[in-house]
Amino acid sequence: MNVMRNLFKVMLLSAALAVFGCSLTGLARTVSVGVANGNVLSFFPATTNIATGDSVLWTWNSTGITPHSTTSDTNGLWDSTSVPAPHTFTQTFTSAGTFPYHCTIHVSLGMKGTIIVAAANLPPAVTITNPVSGNVFTAPANVTIQASASDTDGTVTNVQFRVGTNVVANKATAPFFGVTNNLAAGGYTLFAIASDNSGATATNQVAISVVTPVSVLLSAPQPVPPTKFRFSYTANAGLSYIVQRSTNLLSPNWTTLVTNTAGSSPVTFTDINATVNPGFYRVGRLPNP
Repeated sequence: MNVMRNLFKVMLLSAALAVFGCSLTGLARTVSVGVANGNVLSFFPATTNIATGDSVLWTWNSTGITPHSTTSDTNGLWDSTSVPAPHTFTQTFTSAGTFPYHCTIHVSLGMKGTIIVAAANLPPAVTITNPVSGNVFTAPANVTIQASASDTDGTVTNVQFRVGTNVVANKATAPFFGVTNNLAAGGYTLFAIASDNSGATATNQVAISVVTPVSVLLSAPQPVPPTKFRFSYTANAGLSYIVQRSTNLLSPNWTTLVTNTAGSSPVTFTDINATVNPGFYRVGRLPNP
């Protein structure tokens, strides 16, 4: 029992390490700047580069009664007021730009600094435009995956197309597309992953099904007076079919009555204007789009 308890404790510790050891990349940072150092009246460093959303923490390094401040050159943006060490002051920067600042008491002695805030990179946008999620295809299926991609603050450098984890294409420029290779019957998730010039990515996905097609068989013919005729045909749910009529089996001209997507099998079709005599009907499965 003691062995089992110890093992359980080890497992809990491993889980905790997995949680707290995860990457925090992308979170806002706090960057430190020193305020003076003895008789050296400077900010350390004088120029600080941060990203939008980051904060700057100024720490007074001098000892004694000499006061200092960190005060924005732009009136009212921030001002720590002039105070002696020990002291700290924090300012968060929510917009991009260059922000010069100074110590109000020692500005004439060159005690100045600059905060340079880089704009945060926005990820690109990507949308699979074909196929539509839920589409059904007949096996073996060569499906063209098409996508639109854009980036508001840069450029799209690549769009990668995947079937599950399998890469089928990489496209650096529009038009962005990839073609699957003879997919067997089953369910698949198709991915389009766009990358921008700053390394940010975005993903869009759709789910499709591939089925083994059944033979199209017509059955249960039934006249419905006065002008209707009804029959059924076997189909795969999600696949598209065309129903046609002719007065002559030898005629090359068949009139298309309807094109539809089967919701189930069998499909019941009713010709509401069956006035021709004789009348012949045929049903065909349409190829993959």
